[in-house]
Amino acid sequence: MAELQTLTPHQKDLGGGFVVRRLLPSSLRQAVGPFVFFDHFGPITAHPGDNHDVRPHPHIGLSTVTYLFEGAMMHRDSTGVVQRIEPGAINLMTAGRGIVHSERTPKDLLGHDHRSHGLQLWLAVPAEHEEDAPGFQHVAGNEIPATEIDGVLVRVLIGTAFGFTSPVCTLSPTLYLDLNFPLATGASLTIPAAAEERALYSTDHDFELDGERVPAFTMVVLEPGSEPVLKAPRGGRIVLVGGAPLGHRFMVWNFVSSRKERIVEAQNDWEAQRFERVPGETEFIPLPPRRL
Repeated sequence: MAELQTLTPHQKDLGGGFVVRRLLPSSLRQAVGPFVFFDHFGPITAHPGDNHDVRPHPHIGLSTVTYLFEGAMMHRDSTGVVQRIEPGAINLMTAGRGIVHSERTPKDLLGHDHRSHGLQLWLAVPAEHEEDAPGFQHVAGNEIPATEIDGVLVRVLIGTAFGFTSPVCTLSPTLYLDLNFPLATGASLTIPAAAEERALYSTDHDFELDGERVPAFTMVVLEPGSEPVLKAPRGGRIVLVGGAPLGHRFMVWNFVSSRKERIVEAQNDWEAQRFERVPGETEFIPLPPRRL
């Protein structure tokens, strides 16, 4: 197998001991297909009194994709959507010209220990859609197409692969698969060339790609058009992300845009509190020190 680009995470503390592994953006690579941000959080056990809530904050020019393996969170946004997010579901929030949202622990989980584990990713959107109206799409876990291939459970979260198409709607060609390998069965899966750019990431154990070991928590970018054989001797969960690239994006704090001046405008608007508010919320995250 030719030497492939690999990305290792840097850890970022979001507060209260809630640490994430961040793979994208990286100093080596800004994006894989439309994916410009890749955070893996947990698994972590939250205890009564812990505060892992994310207060209201803004976004422009991107779509967030939230996918949980364990736990639950309560999403609220400035369009009026209130949605409990649970394992297996896909939640796609499109910021467009501007949206504000919070992510809080549901009230029924606050009084006892509970686990939290999942992925939060961002998609860049085509430049002509960066100023679209904001929106939110929730697709329940039982609506996500799934199949078993040689013992590997495959869920097609976004896009088309293995003859299945997800009902999740994106603004550009996007691929997102959840591949769950059973323990110690020797199962293997040939990765289809179903997107222009693709990368694999294991959320728990090392895996093998065409016989070569890839450490857990490492993203490996695949060669375009290749169909490598994936194995996970210890079992575990591997995700594949990819799609059509959209070109360079400016990224500052929670803002993504093809135009630098739009980032500055968004910072000014948040600082002046000109964004729409989340109904029922009074808190917000202040604008951090400016880089633009």
